[in-house]
Amino acid sequence: MKKLPGILSFLLLFVGATVKAQTDTTDSGTFTKVEVEADFKGGTSAWVKYLQKNLDAGVPADNNAPSGKYTVLVKFVVGKDGSVSNIKTLTKNGYGTEEEVVRIIERSGQWTPAFKDGKPVNAYRIQPVVFLVEDESYTITTKEPYTLFTGTDNEISIAVDKVKAEDISVSISKGTITAKGGGKFIIRVPRTDRVIIEITNSKKKDIKIGTASFEVKAPGK
Repeated sequence: MKKLPGILSFLLLFVGATVKAQTDTTDSGTFTKVEVEADFKGGTSAWVKYLQKNLDAGVPADNNAPSGKYTVLVKFVVGKDGSVSNIKTLTKNGYGTEEEVVRIIERSGQWTPAFKDGKPVNAYRIQPVVFLVEDESYTITTKEPYTLFTGTDNEISIAVDKVKAEDISVSISKGTITAKGGGKFIIRVPRTDRVIIEITNSKKKDIKIGTASFEVKAPGK
């Protein structure tokens, strides 16, 4: 089974800092609230091009990650001189994903600093980067790629090469899964987390077809 790595381009956008803070600055004098956010030089389009050129999207597949979506969050400081420092990961997806995002941020050069009261300041940023791993032997279709939501019926469709839809059997590590027929299933998950789905062929002594990893989010997140 060949895994196809990729990057969800629609999520590769440089977003504003998501740090929740009650004050404007930390003890170190680094701002969490500013009027103008720090930005990659050249803006969003330049940032996406930088990722496409420099990020190794195959890292999770090379490290045997199951099919799925892996969102990495990295927090760092953009100094008032545009330098990047204090890079820290906020997620633990594994499979080398966090290390790869840290690597490309370390090598991203000078940024445009944040501004407060008309002056450049040190400021925190949080950068999301999403890796996508797919297995060419089957296709999973969901409302949002490899994402489930709590407190609702999540419908997924699974198509497997050379396997009839009615012969596809699925189990889940957490929550419940109900077959609707025709390769369609309803999944309910109790809380935000990550769940693993095992896909098997029920007509061949439950031969394993593949494994998929789903992120679980609260609705609206």
